[in-house]
Amino acid sequence: MSLNVLFVCLGNICRSPMAEAICAQQGQAAGLELHCDSAGTANYHPNERPDYRTLDVLMEQGIHTTHLARQIRDQDWQTFDYILAMDAANLADLKRQQQRLAPTHAELLPMGLFDPERGDSIPNVPDPYYGEIEDFREVYTQLERCCGEFLNWVQAKTA
Repeated sequence: MSLNVLFVCLGNICRSPMAEAICAQQGQAAGLELHCDSAGTANYHPNERPDYRTLDVLMEQGIHTTHLARQIRDQDWQTFDYILAMDAANLADLKRQQQRLAPTHAELLPMGLFDPERGDSIPNVPDPYYGEIEDFREVYTQLERCCGEFLNWVQAKTA
């Protein structure tokens, strides 16, 4: 199974590059043919490395990334199988873009849908940008859960 997955947050320097790196690592460990990328709905940080705290948390987990921030492009809707939004605001922005470009190949889903600790509602992946390193660690833990469940869901769906 070859799968292309795009993770999207606002600026593409905190949550989405972290999710990209986690999912790529989990996919590789599971022996999946997986291409992960990430983007932002806004073009705040073009070609910048992820936030230093994102890099620090990934490094703590032995994960390396070479990602450079970018904004989502129209062609991403045809390139990727799944586009995963980090929160409700990003999901709404992406739905508007998807409607403008319809029909699209990519399936748009909220990342929180795959959080096994979600309860009855779909949680956002909170933006840690204005927080401390511990906020980035909490986001890492949530994304680790979500990525694992997403990969399990995809494998079950394609089996």
